[in-house]
Amino acid sequence: MTLEQIRALVTADFEAVDRVIKQRLHSQVALVDQVATYIIHAGGKRLRPLLVLLAARACGHQARAHIDAAAIIEFIHTATLLHDDVVDDSSLRRGRDTANAVFGNPTSVLVGDFLYSRAFQMMVDFDRMRIMQILADATNAIAEGEVLQLMNARDANTTEIRYIEVIQRKTARLFEAGARIAAVLSDQSPAIEDSLAQYGKHLGTAFQLVDDTLDYEANEESLGKHLGDDLAEGKPTLPLIYALQHGNPAQQTLIRHAIEQGGREHLAEITRAVASLGGLAYTAALAAQEADQALAALASLRESPYKQGLCALARFAVARKN
Repeated sequence: MTLEQIRALVTADFEAVDRVIKQRLHSQVALVDQVATYIIHAGGKRLRPLLVLLAARACGHQARAHIDAAAIIEFIHTATLLHDDVVDDSSLRRGRDTANAVFGNPTSVLVGDFLYSRAFQMMVDFDRMRIMQILADATNAIAEGEVLQLMNARDANTTEIRYIEVIQRKTARLFEAGARIAAVLSDQSPAIEDSLAQYGKHLGTAFQLVDDTLDYEANEESLGKHLGDDLAEGKPTLPLIYALQHGNPAQQTLIRHAIEQGGREHLAEITRAVASLGGLAYTAALAAQEADQALAALASLRESPYKQGLCALARFAVARKN
């Protein structure tokens, strides 16, 4: 099942989410309106809101609360992108200039704050403390993950355990929160809620693992960002960590220097080393294991086209090329 076919299962819901996003993006401050619209409509796969919609429908949800929940998840994600691009000094995302490249760093940070606060305004409308707790905890964990990643930057001694902790906080936690909220809104049992949360956690982890391999092997045009961005920023992602552990002394010296100094000066040579030493294959295999765990977590969910969509989403996360 392609991503388009998965989305087709919830076409009406997806269109409703877009309407909510456009409506709730509006601000009387023109620059806020302009920047928020620029980043939200820059494209992207919208996997996180798609996950919320599919999970809610798989739980039999019939009301419209999941529409707002999906929009909230997208707002939080977009806020993290605005802040990420400032921290990383990125200039290209989804094939377009980043918001900070167009509008400047201060504006991007402040509009990211606007999106966070708008998401929390929408949470209050649910008038359900459980929803607030899940999303507040997730947002806090994401911030911690960003700081942990900053601490790991240019540290060639970063371990696989430290790397996994970062991606589970920074990326997987929002997937997990979206899936859990879908169950809560559908008044599912604690067991189903936990199962869907586990699905989201493993799906998000698999997604990020694949993302980190694509930084070394994707087509730059289809990826929508510069290849080697992680290397340029001195980010020790798993392909690099694995290659550093298994390379010969010369390769280890090259990779260690690249992590500690940043830059793309030896990108081609390091890319070859990462591939030949098994860094990409190891990371891809770990992503496949995470996807399998995501699929296993859905076992207790009743059969439906939406459950099949969730299964297909896990498979897509590891099969994608951009």
